[in-house]
Amino acid sequence: MGPEVLRIIAFGPLAEELSARNLQIAYVEGESIQYYVQQLSISKWINMGLTVALNGEVCKLQTIPNSGDEIALLPPVSGG
Repeated sequence: MGPEVLRIIAFGPLAEELSARNLQIAYVEGESIQYYVQQLSISKWINMGLTVALNGEVCKLQTIPNSGDEIALLPPVSGG
């Protein structure tokens, strides 16, 4: 069995900032999605309206994922 990881999918300007659309990050048991956002150094997006989804379901930053889960990072929708 390999190391435990989470899959991260970033969209729009988040993918540009991370220089990748698909990432893997080391899974840390008991940590929330917010922890992983901070690990990726994109915390500023939280205050800008970052939406997150766990395995395709929109959820809160406080949600605790399981090893092997997929976290989608959705930038705020800009419009006018």
